Amino acid sequence: MDTGHAPLGGAHGPEPGGTPQGAAPHQPEPGPGPGGPGPGEESPSRRDEQSRTAPGRRQRPAEQAEPAWDPDARGPQWIKPLILTGGVMALIGALFFGLWTAAKNEKPAAPVATPKPSSSLPSFPTGKYGFAASRKTDKTPLTVKELFGKAKFATKGRGYVRTVWRKEKRCEDGVNGDKIKKALRSGRCTQLIRASFRDTKNKIIGTVGVANLATSAAAKKVATAGGGKEREDYLKPLPGKDEATKQLGNGDAYAGGWTYGHYAVLLWFQFKDGHKPNKNELKQLYRAANDIADQTVFPALEHRSLTGGRRA
Repeated sequence: MDTGHAPLGGAHGPEPGGTPQGAAPHQPEPGPGPGGPGPGEESPSRRDEQSRTAPGRRQRPAEQAEPAWDPDARGPQWIKPLILTGGVMALIGALFFGLWTAAKNEKPAAPVATPKPSSSLPSFPTGKYGFAASRKTDKTPLTVKELFGKAKFATKGRGYVRTVWRKEKRCEDGVNGDKIKKALRSGRCTQLIRASFRDTKNKIIGTVGVANLATSAAAKKVATAGGGKEREDYLKPLPGKDEATKQLGNGDAYAGGWTYGHYAVLLWFQFKDGHKPNKNELKQLYRAANDIADQTVFPALEHRSLTGGRRA
């Protein structure tokens, strides 16, 4: 569309984008009080009394006379303990021998195989834009609703309304300028979707377009094609039927572009009356473009960067 005024070339914009509880301290067992025994202990006097009264060995009845000592009777008195002790030692030895034999014959436990990580786990693309860095990892085509499904929204008290949208049959049909058309062709553009908006004060109007390129490098070439003080390569404004956006393309405008992975986000923003914006007014146009893209395009593209597909 020949507007009669070349759009101002905006500078290439920025690429959008308990405490564990400790264990309770160990409580010491209560000790004996001053001069007394602790819990579970007996007093020394009671222990002595029990020691004195407890039978140490069986008492012979008083009426039995103790037999006279016979030197020849020593044998049975000392041989029997030795025989008993020898039996106990033999039993202990047999026990230890059995334990040693069992330990010797025990087979070592088979080593447990460490599971190997599955090679089928999906790999997440590295880089700033994830899956959206290339169409190879982000193959699902864009949809109009995915990008521009919000008809009304507000940002920090500034309200906006979408008035019209359009999906181009050929990417080149949505732009003006030989350089940008060439960049779209060489970048293998498959889609260009545009939508137009107005602010709720009916002062600022604009068009946002998203081009689907093969790579991030191709998207950058499209977004920067024809950049300069006055651009000759830019997104075509898309007029609506309402009183405000039907003025799109009449007068001076801010035109520019951003990139998000393999997508080029192209802009045309102007005042409704078409006057040439001063420096402060250019900031207002740029802010409106940011507001609208942040509510529409970028959430959709960010989802693609994480998943490689469109939002449900």
